[in-house]
Amino acid sequence: MIATINTEVDYMAALAEIEKLIDGGARAGTPDGDRLNLLTLLVQDYERKQIESQPPDPVEAIKFRMEQMNLTPRDLVPLIGSRSKVSEVLSRKRPLTLSMVRALHKGLGIPAKSLLQEQPLLDIGGEAIDWDHFPIREMIARGWIKEKVADVRHQAGEVMQRFLAPLGKDWTPVALYKQTHYVRSARQMDMYALAAWNARVSMRALESPPSAKFEPNILTVDFMHELAHLSTLNDGPRHAGEYLDKVGIPLIVEAHLPETYLDGAAILVRPDLPIVAVTIRHDRIDNFWFVLMHELVHISRHLSADLTAFYDDLDVEDSTNLREREADQLAGESLIPEAEWKRSPASGQRTPDAVYHLASRLRIHPAIVAGRIRHHYKSYRVLNRLVGQGEVRRLFPEIVWSSRR
Repeated sequence: MIATINTEVDYMAALAEIEKLIDGGARAGTPDGDRLNLLTLLVQDYERKQIESQPPDPVEAIKFRMEQMNLTPRDLVPLIGSRSKVSEVLSRKRPLTLSMVRALHKGLGIPAKSLLQEQPLLDIGGEAIDWDHFPIREMIARGWIKEKVADVRHQAGEVMQRFLAPLGKDWTPVALYKQTHYVRSARQMDMYALAAWNARVSMRALESPPSAKFEPNILTVDFMHELAHLSTLNDGPRHAGEYLDKVGIPLIVEAHLPETYLDGAAILVRPDLPIVAVTIRHDRIDNFWFVLMHELVHISRHLSADLTAFYDDLDVEDSTNLREREADQLAGESLIPEAEWKRSPASGQRTPDAVYHLASRLRIHPAIVAGRIRHHYKSYRVLNRLVGQGEVRRLFPEIVWSSRR
């Protein structure tokens, strides 16, 4: 019985108990209702303390150290790369890359934890938009833009404004900067490409809205585990889209654009329209299902008017962000419950027999178990034949795939 929350383990256990109480229909005035109220207060208190103890954001940490050491922006050039990059980082127009983080940590002694915090980008005005920075040629090649463009560079503004018109007069590329979002990536993303991709998936969701109204309470771990049973079907990913449509969540499959490194995103297109968008950057069955569950956790627990999108490169471990850690943990739990994993031979054996045993027990695709084993042992050369390599993109022949990363 949880009475206090002092550690992350206590926190996750409290969240799990809260979910069980809600699913069990705990009512006010009953012991379960009182327990639910107590746990909610404990969780809120823990989260408040965690937020208060968070280090400053990267830009503030850099500026503080510059002031301490009497440094000028020019002094940061050897660490960040160029005067223009220094200016963009300090003005919040460019996120830090992993190489910058390492250099600043080593060169200035700034704690890595501070440098790896969420990096809010500065709002920019429409006049600052470089329209020809959008990947218009790639967008034309994929059929996103169907008009003939004789001179991409000189027509870029007109072409992009017509492309964005279906989203309404209030949507501009600036929306991605104004949008309160979190980007999980160790590599610098092309924000113009990300804005174009964001617009594309948002338009597709608005053009084909779901058949049902979204009800947030439906997205429990049990619901997602039931959803995972569809993975056993030959065209499970397509069935997942149909299944989610019936609960008010569009599943949009759209290849990522070069220099975005995206696996998936959870986006609040409208207050009543959350979407999951997956890129199938890694064409494997295990990857598809983990990305899907990860983004569903973001929709269930993290999207709000104050934080309207998550963009995830899941090749990157992100232990510094509580929301990302929770999404990773609950995505894994929804696919393979921890209790089942610990009692299964798969937790100690890297063999096909162990894979099939647990997959059969849980009624999920063997690729999901194989992927869990590979991640558990950090050994990505084992069980290659069981992760469903090349088995997802073929289910979406309408998508134009690109080999560029």
